[in-house]
Amino acid sequence: MSMRAAILEAYGKPLAVESIEIPDPDPDGIVVEVEACGICRSDWHAWQGHGEWADDQAPLGQVLGHEPAGVVSAVGEQVEGIEEGDRVAVPFNLGDGTCRHCVNGHGNVCADGLALGFEPEAPGAFGEFVHVPAAEYNAVSLPAGVDSIDMAALGCRYVTAFHALRHRAGVEAGEWVAVVGCGGVGLSAVQIATAFGASVVAVDIDEGKLDHAADLGAAATVNPTDVEAVPKAVRAATGDGAHVSMDALGRAETCRQATESLRRRGRHVQVGLTGSAERGSIPLPTDTMCQREIDFHGVRGMPPTRYDEILPLVERGRLDPGRLVTREVALEEVSERLTAMTDYETDGIEVVADF
Repeated sequence: MSMRAAILEAYGKPLAVESIEIPDPDPDGIVVEVEACGICRSDWHAWQGHGEWADDQAPLGQVLGHEPAGVVSAVGEQVEGIEEGDRVAVPFNLGDGTCRHCVNGHGNVCADGLALGFEPEAPGAFGEFVHVPAAEYNAVSLPAGVDSIDMAALGCRYVTAFHALRHRAGVEAGEWVAVVGCGGVGLSAVQIATAFGASVVAVDIDEGKLDHAADLGAAATVNPTDVEAVPKAVRAATGDGAHVSMDALGRAETCRQATESLRRRGRHVQVGLTGSAERGSIPLPTDTMCQREIDFHGVRGMPPTRYDEILPLVERGRLDPGRLVTREVALEEVSERLTAMTDYETDGIEVVADF
């Protein structure tokens, strides 16, 4: 049997929507009928051919898409506790479930893991069906009544922001958080930090995105085109600089703005990946970071084993990722929406909901 999927045939060119075979589940895997899949800036990086400087370039022929939620349609013979008809979300950072990182709760950095939608062994979810290996470890059951479209961001942006703020930076109530870049992951961070009881300064050059950040709870907004310097504006808003900063974009300018906005002993979380300008490296004010004892944390997704921290908050309404969903599109529109990301013309989280 066949399914429709969007395939990367040439970097920067429209994806080819073609018919391919529906996958069969591995003995330890499941197949999920995709109800929704977010369109992420990481998809844009893959579409552009970025990442070869870190041995992380998506190959041509790849089915992209890494933020799926849907219904289990087939179950491998070794899988226990998952049945056809179950509703699940799927992390993009697929662990093997057995290495020391996985068993210690850090499956997002599994040495033998796979990146959903970015390598041939893990075809992505811009298609009607997607295969999930090591399903008992990777598949995340969705609570009853939680909408798949609202959950489409859980595979990447929303959980990445949660992991960055909760587990890496340890944000506490009463602290100030500076979020530089208000795309999908940045806006997720605004909502999450606010829910934790922190106060957020949102930074972006797009007034519409700053308005969106304010609607999601940002206590202050900064447009770099309107101020002398972003760090100075952040200090004016916070009194002494942010306790935590996030670069949600991955450019040299935004990373420096974020780190230089911190107070002494502040913590920075790097979420945005670099593009062709930086090619994986950003100069940092390391002497100042030493003098002020600034912590710098890299962030990659979130361990599947920690989704049980976020889902109850969604179920109870303390977190509402659905408020970030601004557009539902068809599979044929993915290329257009990736093109829009080139000039930062998207807002919030856009989701493929029609396959």
